[in-house]
Amino acid sequence: MRMLAFVWTLALAAVGASAADLKEGDPAPDFTLQASDGKTYSLADFRGRQAVVIAWFPRAFTSGCTVECKSLAQNGDLIRKYDVTYFMASVDPLEKNIGFAEATEADLPLLSDPSKEVAERYGVLRMGTFAARETIYIGVDGTVLKIDADVNPETSAQDMAATLGELGIALAGK
Repeated sequence: MRMLAFVWTLALAAVGASAADLKEGDPAPDFTLQASDGKTYSLADFRGRQAVVIAWFPRAFTSGCTVECKSLAQNGDLIRKYDVTYFMASVDPLEKNIGFAEATEADLPLLSDPSKEVAERYGVLRMGTFAARETIYIGVDGTVLKIDADVNPETSAQDMAATLGELGIALAGK
């Protein structure tokens, strides 16, 4: 019985533990990932030019992820008021994210990290199989401004826009 409790404790710790201990103020790990829009994006392309937001999600075509993606698609105008590039990202294969983007009418690129290497570096990989629902805000200088692990899928776009304002991200065109 003690052994079972010990194994259960280890399993719970693994679910909440992140391999990378990424913190606010740290340099954001660079990445180069393919996206649902047919392009490849690298964080380095935005450094010195624009803030970046990455909304990690567990799995395409699941209820919470669908709600979050639709929130961002239907209310993206709130986010685009700021000088920011924003993505959703998962460890799903590119083909799955392309289908998910089409099904949800996403107006933002969905990044695919099937190797799970970027998710690992960002500290969002859970149990080696899926990404946690966390939103990472990255400043123009490439540092992590905020890690939001308390994402509400239904109000994701509104919450993201509010956070961008709180972080002092410049308005678009200013």
